[in-house]
Amino acid sequence: ADGTITTQFIMTTLEELGLLKMDFLGLRTLTVIQNAVQLARKKQPDLQIDKIDYDDKAVLDYIGTGKTEGIFQLESGGMKNFMKELQPHSLEDVIAGISLYRPGPMDFIPQYIRGKNDRSSITYDCPQLEPILAPTYGCIVYQEQVMQIVRDLAGYTLGRSDLLRRAMSKKKAAVMEKERKTFVYGDEETGVPGCIKNGIDEQTANKIYDEMIDFAKYAFNKSHAAAYAVVSYQTAWLKYYYPVEYMAALMTSVIDNPTKVAEYIYVCRQMGIRILPPDINKGEADFSVDGGDIRYGLAAIKSIGRPVIRAIVNDRKELGEFRNLEDFITRISSRELMNKRLVENLIKAGALDVLGGTRKQFMSIYIQIVDHMQQEKKNSMVGQMSLFDVVSEEQKEEFQIRMPDVGEYTKENLLGFEKEVLGVYVSGHPLEPYEEEWRKVISATTADFQ
Repeated sequence: ADGTITTQFIMTTLEELGLLKMDFLGLRTLTVIQNAVQLARKKQPDLQIDKIDYDDKAVLDYIGTGKTEGIFQLESGGMKNFMKELQPHSLEDVIAGISLYRPGPMDFIPQYIRGKNDRSSITYDCPQLEPILAPTYGCIVYQEQVMQIVRDLAGYTLGRSDLLRRAMSKKKAAVMEKERKTFVYGDEETGVPGCIKNGIDEQTANKIYDEMIDFAKYAFNKSHAAAYAVVSYQTAWLKYYYPVEYMAALMTSVIDNPTKVAEYIYVCRQMGIRILPPDINKGEADFSVDGGDIRYGLAAIKSIGRPVIRAIVNDRKELGEFRNLEDFITRISSRELMNKRLVENLIKAGALDVLGGTRKQFMSIYIQIVDHMQQEKKNSMVGQMSLFDVVSEEQKEEFQIRMPDVGEYTKENLLGFEKEVLGVYVSGHPLEPYEEEWRKVISATTADFQ
C-alpha cells in the first residue's frame, strides 16, 4: 500500500540479476539516522542531516575520544583505539581511517599517523607523487590513487589504469608482471610512454610499482570509503548533539537483539542517559524519548506483536490513559486483543506499574479479571443482563475487583521477570549490591569482549 513491497521487489530483483549489491548494514544505519532525525525535529523542526557542517571540530574531536559505540564503522575496539590515535581533523581523515583499518592497508597506519602529526617526516619517491599522495600524508590509501599514479607517472589512459587496478585487486600475477614492464618502460603499440621517459629512473619506478601491488590487493576505492565516512560522521554528529534521540533510534534498530540492546543500555548509562521501563500509558512500540531519558519500547516485550501494540496505543489516544488494571483489561478485551500471555508479559516487564499496584498484586488478580471479562462478554452475546447494567456509575466502583494485600516480589524476582520477557535487566542488575566489591577484583567485564 505504501510502496515498500514494490521497492523491495525491485531491489531484490536487481540484486539477483547482479545489478545491485545491497549493503544491509548501511541500510540499517540509514534507518537509524532517519528515525533519530525525526525524534530530534521535536526540538529542532528544521533539522536537515544532509546540511550539517562536516568540518565541525567538536564532532571530529568527539570521534577522537574513542567513545564511538553505536557510530557506524567506528565502534569496534580496534577502530576506537585507532580513532584515539588518529585524532581526525577533517572528514578526509575519517575516510582514510575507514580505508586503512583493514588487513594490508593497516600496515600503513603508523606511517599515516606519523605524517599527519609531523609533515616534515613525509617523503616522496619522486616529485610527481606529491600532488597525488599529499592528502594522505605520503601513503597510498585508495584505489583511485593507484590509477592516478599510473596515469601521471607512466602516461596510462583512464581505461587502462582501471584495468590495472582490477588486475591488482584480483591478484592476477601474469597481468601485473606484464603491466610492470609497461609502467616502467612504456609500450609504443598502445601509446604508453612509461616512467623512464617521464624522468623517473628504473629502480624508483619498480619500487613504486611494488608498493602499489602490496597495497592494491586490499585497497578500498575512495568513493566507497567516502560514502561510509559520511554516514559515520552523520551518526557521530547525531550522537554528539542529540544523544538521547540517537541512542533511542539505535536501540530501536536492534530491538529484536537483546544482547545488542543490553550493550547499548550500558553505553547509555555511561553517557548519563536513564533507561525507563516500558509504560503502557507513555510508551510506544519503539524506544522513545521521555524528557531527557529513553523509554523502553513495548515491541521489545516477548510475545507482543506490533499490531497489538498499535491497537493499544490507538485506544490510549482515543480514550485517554488506562486508569487501572481492570480498565486496561476491559478496554483491550473490547478490541479483541485479550490474551492472558499478553497481560502477564506486560506485568512482568513493568509496563503496567503505572496502573496503581505492585507486580505481585497484578499477577495475583489478572486471571480473575480476564475470566470475569470473558464471562461478561459471553453473557452480552446471549442477551443476558448483568448487575452492572442496572446500577449507577458510583455504585459500580463498589463492585470493582480489589487488589489483594500481597505486597511485592523480591528485587531478584522482579529482575528475573524482566530478563525473562525483555531479555535484559532494566530496573537494575542482580550484581549491583556487590558492585563495589567485585570491581576491586576483576580486570574486565563481558562488555569488554563484545
